[in-house]
Parts: sequence; structure tokens; C-alpha cells
Amino acid sequence: MTDILIEGGKALIGREFADASIHIANGTIAETSSRSGTATMHLDSRGLIALPGIVDTHGDAFERQMMPRPGVYFPIDVALVDSDRQAIANGITTVFHAATWSWEPGLRGTENAHRLLDAIESMQPQLAADTRFHLRQETFNLDAEPTIADWLIAGRIDLLAFNDHMDMTAGSMSNPKKRARMVERSGLSEKEFDKLVEQVLARTDKVPSSIARLAAIGCDQNVPLLSHDDASPEQRGEFRGMGINITEFPINEETARAAIEGGDFTVFGAPNVVRGGSHTGWTSAAEMVSKGLCSILASDYYYPAPLLAAFLLAADNVLPLPQAWSLVSGAPAEATGLHDRGQIIAGKRADIVLVDAHEPLRPRVVAAISDGRVMYITEPQRILSNVTAMRRVEPA
Repeated sequence: MTDILIEGGKALIGREFADASIHIANGTIAETSSRSGTATMHLDSRGLIALPGIVDTHGDAFERQMMPRPGVYFPIDVALVDSDRQAIANGITTVFHAATWSWEPGLRGTENAHRLLDAIESMQPQLAADTRFHLRQETFNLDAEPTIADWLIAGRIDLLAFNDHMDMTAGSMSNPKKRARMVERSGLSEKEFDKLVEQVLARTDKVPSSIARLAAIGCDQNVPLLSHDDASPEQRGEFRGMGINITEFPINEETARAAIEGGDFTVFGAPNVVRGGSHTGWTSAAEMVSKGLCSILASDYYYPAPLLAAFLLAADNVLPLPQAWSLVSGAPAEATGLHDRGQIIAGKRADIVLVDAHEPLRPRVVAAISDGRVMYITEPQRILSNVTAMRRVEPA
């Protein structure tokens, strides 16, 4: 594996920016120092800042590559490669594809859940970002429980989230537009969809025990567990009692505060920060950050958002950039148990992005290094041969 020396610019070392050279060897950060050195490859980072790669705990934008229009499918391998290119180009070096397995057929049905997991496992070596499987289990999808239990025990699931959109589904049945979208997504006739919803709702009383059983297996296998759209401190407390210590998109401030005070991680959408609010009309992510109630920002449905959100929070004086960057790198790495990344420190995995931040609201990824390999670069002239690099640092 090529050893790399990044030099000439600033780097986020720990929680501060410093003029530093970063030496990468065998996929690992070997050293950070103020002095130059030698390596097989030199990257000229003058005018750029080096940041730890983004760890994206929740991104489902890949679904648009699988089905760019309702009912129009493309092969999963094609969709994964396209999504991978988008992720790495936006500084995401670790990506958890958030795949929903629902009781409804179609894009989020049983067949796609199996196909996506198989594709991620087989394609991992050829993808630029470290690509992992985040299973979003619709809790009313009771028939999936045995398979999910097997996957957990086999180590095939990297994150397991418990989603419950049944109230939303039931409430949308009387709205013609929303109902039509759900029916179209499922591929069923209206009559078939109505009957399916009725059958699923009839098993409501079996849902809590299913969640508890899967959560227990997940804890036994050390798989990080997440709840979704928590509505109250009481509900958060119930999930915490089952070992579910990450809450995604709590829908109000009191629930987010209860989570933080209970030692949990809270996840909000980076697009919420970039757009200035939630597209659902719920909690403002930037406000939660300012109040110390947001632990992690995720791409959700838009891969460029984490990069943009961190710099926007800094530009708006909500948080200094080192702390804002932790929301998209260090904190998600910690929450998901990936203690080998999220910081530029000797011994950590070499996941590093070089960013041109001359326009603070429009940061641009110039290069992305994943596991010690340059996976993306827009200015190839910054790659210098060893001879050229050594001549540049020789005294006059």
C-alpha cells in the first residue's frame, strides 16, 4: 500500500487546527508533525484544510438511484456505485446505507432488503467509502423478525433501527394524494393495499415484544441500536431500557433533552440545518445544536448535506468548526463503535478529506482518502512525485 505525506496546509488535529504534515502508512495515520518528510506519494495541501472523513450513520439517498421514478428500477449494483461516488465526493468515507424493511412490498419490501444486503457485502471491496448496512426495521413487519435475528447473530447488520410509521400510514389513508403515493410505491392495487394495512394493524399488540426480542439479540451481539422519531421522554426511556441508546430525529425538544440527559446520542438531519428547518415541520436541527441537544448530523436523504451543515454552523457562529465537524465525524464514529476513525491522530484509520473552504458556505472537497488510499481528487496536480516534493522543501 502506498504511503502518503499530506503537507502544506492546515489540519484538524484533535480539537484544534494546526499547520501539520500527515504521514499515512498501511492505511493508518502514522504521524502528524510540523516537519516535512518523505513518502511514495506527496499531496500538496496548500490552501486546504485536512479533516477526518465524514461518518454518515443514516443515508437513504441511494433509494433514488435504485428507483429514480416511481416504478422505474435500476440494478442495485449500479445504484450502489453511483451512490458511492456521490458519498466520497462529498467527504463521506464511512457510509451506513439506511435500508428500510417494511411490511409493504416494493422498494422497501422483503426482496429488496435481501438483495441490498447481499450487494453491499459482495461489493464492499470495490467501493470507495467504507460501506455498511443500517437496517431500518418497520416494527410492524413482524414476519421479518426471524430473519433479522439470524442476520444479527451472523454479524451482517451494522446498525439496527426500530421504525414505526404505522400511525402515519393509517392517518394518510384518508388523504387521496398520500394514499396514492403509498399504493404506487407498494406496487399493489388499491384494494390489495387497503387489505394489507388492515391485516398489519390487526397485529398491533404483538409489536412491543418483537422489538424487545430483537433489541436483546442486538445487545448480545454488540450491534448499535437506534429508535426513530421518538415522541416523548417516556418513550425514549422505554427504548433506553432495552439498550437502544441512539435516537434518530426526536420530534420535540423535551424528548431530545431527555435523551442527552440520559446519556444517549441524538441524530438530526444535516439537510435540516442546510435548509433552515425540517421539511416535516418538526424540530429545527440548528436550534438543537445550539442548545447542546444534537450529538450527530446525518445525510438523511442528501449526501452533500453533512459537509455543508458543519461549515454553515461555523459560519453562523453556532459552533466553532472543530466542534461542528465532530457532529459529522468523531461523534458518529463513537456512537457506532468505530473507535478507529473520526480523528486525525496517529494510530487511527486514514480517512481524511481535503477541503477548500475559501467560500465558507460552499466548502469543496478537493481530495478524499479512505483507508489510506486516494479515492477522489479534483486537482490531480496536487499529487507530487517524491523527487519533486523533496526539491520543494529543500532550503534555497
